[in-house]
Amino acid sequence: MPGPQQPIAVLLMAMGGPDCLENVEAYLMDVRGGRTTSPELVEEIRCRYRVTGGKSPVLGITREVAQALEGRLNGLGEQRYRCYVGLRHWHPFIKETYARLLEDFPERIIGFCMAPQYSSLSIGAYMKKVEEARRELASETPISYVTSWHRHPLLIASIAGNVHQTLQKFPVEVRSRVPILFTAHSLPERVVAMKDPYPEEVNGTVQAVCEQLGSQPTRFAYQSQGRSGEKWLGPSVEETLAELAQEGHRHVLVAPIGFICDHVETLYDIDIELKQLGQTKSMQLERIPMLNASAALIDIVTSVVEAHESSLVH
Repeated sequence: MPGPQQPIAVLLMAMGGPDCLENVEAYLMDVRGGRTTSPELVEEIRCRYRVTGGKSPVLGITREVAQALEGRLNGLGEQRYRCYVGLRHWHPFIKETYARLLEDFPERIIGFCMAPQYSSLSIGAYMKKVEEARRELASETPISYVTSWHRHPLLIASIAGNVHQTLQKFPVEVRSRVPILFTAHSLPERVVAMKDPYPEEVNGTVQAVCEQLGSQPTRFAYQSQGRSGEKWLGPSVEETLAELAQEGHRHVLVAPIGFICDHVETLYDIDIELKQLGQTKSMQLERIPMLNASAALIDIVTSVVEAHESSLVH
């Protein structure tokens, strides 16, 4: 067992977002791989952050998770684990955090992405950023990655619990018939040709939650498609909401199962844009709460990390 001078480093990674309205343009440039963004789109995205708090909440939430996770993993014993936060597209960048954690001379590193379903375009991209940092910093510290936890029993139970809790917002006489609209972030359609596991893993999460919901009607759609010229995975939430309205539904519960914490895709894309679309169709649209830095999420992440550790030992 390593001593206090040689901890096990847990690197929590998230997409990140601008820390103020002035940095929206620079953030978008990083997301777009250095390509400039039209002033119109920059202003549109800036407006989205302006009406949802003026900055991304991701860093604050992930730091809160890291602090709680470190406490849980260490328990009352010696300080064996140290938890760090690195972002893919904003400060502290993954490379910045990687350089920082090396100063603590960890015995080894566990890379953990704050997204349950694996895709080479998402989780794979985080791992690529870490490997780039390792090369640039000439790091030989052993590293392993948690790549997927899309059907973890505690995750599924937490999502199902949030669905049951949020159904209480609907009139009691319609609750059993309110469709649950599961969503996940869309990716370019080429992931299908790549045989990427993302669609299958997203479906796996949905199926596992549905098993906990009994006969509640459910649908699935992709949300927050990108602005690139290529085709993105569908059906979209907008199309699906229109279908539900045509079928006569006037109540919908949105359950984003591809996200762990609140960010512009939940706070704006669903809570503002999709709700407004629902209102034009005389629909009451509610959303389940994200896990954020809740005790439930700390339980989940602790369990996933401990299981990962156990698999390394055996």
